Amino acid sequence: MLQANTVDEVITHLDNIIDWSKERQSRIGYFAILYRKMTAAVRDGIQNNSFTGSARMARLDVIFANRYLQAWDAYVNKKPCRNAWCAAFDAAEKKNLIVLQHLILGINTHINLDLAIAAAQSCPVDKIHELKSDFEKINSVIADLTQSVQDTLAQIWLPMRAINKISDKQQDAVINFSINMARKVSWSNAVALAKCNEEDKNNYIEKMDTNVVCIAERVKSPGLLMSLMLAIIRIREPKSVPAVIDILLK
Repeated sequence: MLQANTVDEVITHLDNIIDWSKERQSRIGYFAILYRKMTAAVRDGIQNNSFTGSARMARLDVIFANRYLQAWDAYVNKKPCRNAWCAAFDAAEKKNLIVLQHLILGINTHINLDLAIAAAQSCPVDKIHELKSDFEKINSVIADLTQSVQDTLAQIWLPMRAINKISDKQQDAVINFSINMARKVSWSNAVALAKCNEEDKNNYIEKMDTNVVCIAERVKSPGLLMSLMLAIIRIREPKSVPAVIDILLK
């Protein structure tokens, strides 16, 4: 089972997943790149004492990351993993989704499922409330990096830039996903999980998993009009997965 014990080890494992994805031309690497950037930003924040509890944040970051690392490891080795991650990883085989949709599918599972579970695990019962400020900062890092990647894609692929203007840059509406809403739901779930006994916790996580899969389906199939708009972007995106990976790594 793939396991990281420090934030630096998380980054090393993510680098390996990115290399694996590039070699196998797998779109799984798209989210891995975004997550690698997020982890590096959190590491820098820990080193600069940007969080209220640096040691606690480092522990949360590792627990959080291991959920993704272990899901990827289970998936590629054809072992059971959460339905939400299966939905995101299965989508990597689809050529009809734009890069941003692949990124959001990963973000959806990681925020709406993994972050809440990791937060409750690292700060059980009433300790969870001590985490709220840093929890919000992690979500802000994810949102800022997602916007940065989106802006980079818009500079390279003109159709996305045009659609940005048409939709007033409201990609949340385009792909039926809001990071701001996700963080609110995730925090509510974290608080609930922190106070659950083990049996109730497992049942609660099963329901979360089901809900995340439903969101993933909406991201993949956002409706006729939005799908037509996204198709314009998809036509102009590079067909080479390694080429997209190189762009995202910048």
